[in-house]
Amino acid sequence: MDAFNYLSVLVSIILGLGITQLLTGLGRLLGARARVRWYWPAVTWAGLLLLIHVQAWWAMFEIRTHEGWTFPAFLVVLALPIFLYLSSALALPEPAGDGPVDLRANYYAHAGWFFGCFGAVVVASFVRPLALGDPISIDADRALHVVFLAGAVGAAVSRRPRFHEVLALAFGALLALYVFGLFIRLR
Repeated sequence: MDAFNYLSVLVSIILGLGITQLLTGLGRLLGARARVRWYWPAVTWAGLLLLIHVQAWWAMFEIRTHEGWTFPAFLVVLALPIFLYLSSALALPEPAGDGPVDLRANYYAHAGWFFGCFGAVVVASFVRPLALGDPISIDADRALHVVFLAGAVGAAVSRRPRFHEVLALAFGALLALYVFGLFIRLR
C-alpha cells in the first residue's frame, strides 16, 4: 500500500461520517415530517454539503501522485473533511421528544458556526496546494474559492433571511458550475 492509499483511508472515513450525518439527519426529519417546520435553505445546504462531500472525495484522487508526505501537510488535507463533518453536524437538528422541529430556528441558531466551519473548508481547500508544495495558480478554481469564502463570511455574520435564501440558491448554482465545470473527470 502506498502512502496516498494509506492516508486516504482516514480522509474517506471522515467524509463517510459526514455523509452519514447528513443522510441520518434527513432520514430522521422525514420520519418526523408531521411535526417538522421546513425551511428550504436548511434543506438546500444539507443537499449542497452532500455534494461537497462527494466532490471532496472525488478531488482527493488528484493528489495520489504526491510524494514526500509530512504530518503537517496531512493535517491540512485532513482539515477539509473535518470541517465538512462539523458543518454537517450543524446543518440539521435531531428531532427530540414529541415537540415541533423548527428548521428555520435551528438554521439561524447555528448559522455563525455552520458558515464558520464552511469557510474553514474553503480555506483548507485553498491552502492544500501550498501545504503539498505546489504553487497556487490564479484560475477559475481559486476565483470560486474567494467567492465561496466571501459568501461564507457574509452568511456567518448576517441574519437577514433574504440574504440566506439568495446565498443558498447562488451557492447551489456556483457549486454546480464548480463541480461539473472543473471536476467532471478524475485528474
